[in-house]
Amino acid sequence: MSLQMKVEQMYKYHTFETPTVIKHGIGAIKNIGDEIKNLGVSKILLVTDPGIYKAGVAAPIISSLEESGIGVVLFNKVEPNPPVRLVNEGSKIYKEENCDGLVAVGGGSSMDTAKAIGVEAVHDGSVLDYEAAEGKKPLEKRIPPLVTIPTTAGTGSEVTQWAVITDEERQFKFNTGGPLIAAHLTIIDPELHLSMPPHVTAMTGVDALAHAIECYTMKYAQPITDAVALLAMEYVAKYIRRAYSDGTDLEARYGMAQAAMLAGLSYGSESAGAAHAMSQTLGGIIPVAHGQCVAAMMGPVMEYNWKGNPEKFARIAKALGINTHGLSTEEAAKAAVRWVYELVDDLDIPSLEEQGVSPNMLDRLAQEALNDPQTVGNPRDLNLESYKWLYKRCFNLVPSTVYTGKQQAAPEKAEVYS
Repeated sequence: MSLQMKVEQMYKYHTFETPTVIKHGIGAIKNIGDEIKNLGVSKILLVTDPGIYKAGVAAPIISSLEESGIGVVLFNKVEPNPPVRLVNEGSKIYKEENCDGLVAVGGGSSMDTAKAIGVEAVHDGSVLDYEAAEGKKPLEKRIPPLVTIPTTAGTGSEVTQWAVITDEERQFKFNTGGPLIAAHLTIIDPELHLSMPPHVTAMTGVDALAHAIECYTMKYAQPITDAVALLAMEYVAKYIRRAYSDGTDLEARYGMAQAAMLAGLSYGSESAGAAHAMSQTLGGIIPVAHGQCVAAMMGPVMEYNWKGNPEKFARIAKALGINTHGLSTEEAAKAAVRWVYELVDDLDIPSLEEQGVSPNMLDRLAQEALNDPQTVGNPRDLNLESYKWLYKRCFNLVPSTVYTGKQQAAPEKAEVYS
């Protein structure tokens, strides 16, 4: 791509919309009944997963709704990497029960499922017909009133304008969305995050960081997305190790909840980059946890990408708390990459191989990632060989370029300047 084309892409006609009202605070969930009434809803489909429901996390929400006179229909069948068939089942129940609103309680899978159910509730056919791809139908109607209540601090789906759904027949995860799919309201209550185990805290937290970094450095970034992305990075750097080490640290939980929300806003109405292109396509083939997958990929992707925008990667170093005084732009950019490798190591994120992904799949995974639309937004140009190199770094099959003489995928501690 020529310099002129890159400049035109960076300064194209940008849009930033925030259709979602954001309300947050410790104990904020106590207001759910009144908030639903304010949306003019009388009967909701509550979308959650079996684990959240069995753990009792949804119980106070259901009680508050019922005490406010809101009818509640439970749909607690959400699966990781939610498939089309699950959405079809949920929308059928929504229509049969004459619901007029949705509440999603849980992580990204619950929120994406609820958004997709909302698509089918007001459109003909299946959500598959509204894939964000050439030749598919665009969304034409606003989904029914949706309230998202995140119980993890990672995907940012509570405020994003996308739902990621799996087409099991194609072994492919696709996006559907735009402003018409966004939640009407999100209620962020860090008390709901206290039950998150350390490994979930880790993988969802690094996913939030990945959103911020990829959206800050993508070719479609704009000043408003830069602002929220940088603050999200600062919050993750300050709070993620605390939240991982002490799940009852309410300040850290609050900070990570804000980080995830801000990183979600940094998507704007655009794309991310290579890490999400890789994780999204991989997740359509193997049932890996999205956040854990992204976390394992983030170091190698940053290692490849920093040359595409050294100044922004140097600014990331500052947001992460690295003292860049006396460092060149290149040195500061590389320090940011090493910091992320160190974080993934500190949080005991398993490698792709430990997550069940075989290096023998490398060629197929590289081709699938290249086909993902998020490839276009990456700050450094990508081709098939680029993706093969990225996967080889993930599997530690090629040497590091930011650790001289080091070849391990999770190198020894990075030097953080203080």
